[in-house]
Amino acid sequence: MARNVGVGCITAVAGFFGGGMIAVFIGKVVGSVQGCKPAEGLPACNWWVYAGIGAVLGALTLPVVALIRLNQARPDK
Repeated sequence: MARNVGVGCITAVAGFFGGGMIAVFIGKVVGSVQGCKPAEGLPACNWWVYAGIGAVLGALTLPVVALIRLNQARPDK
């Protein structure tokens, strides 16, 4: 049980930041295709929307995938 909680917490933090960064990159690509010019110093137009959605998705999916893989039964050799 403690192993699952530890893995879940660590991967949730990693998924939060990783998902946010990937989503901002997607927002940058979408903004470029739409011809949007972000304000100086900002990575993309509406970057906070992309970052928020990506961070939530990353914080949910990475721990789920990690725990599913961790708790799978290993095939006997």
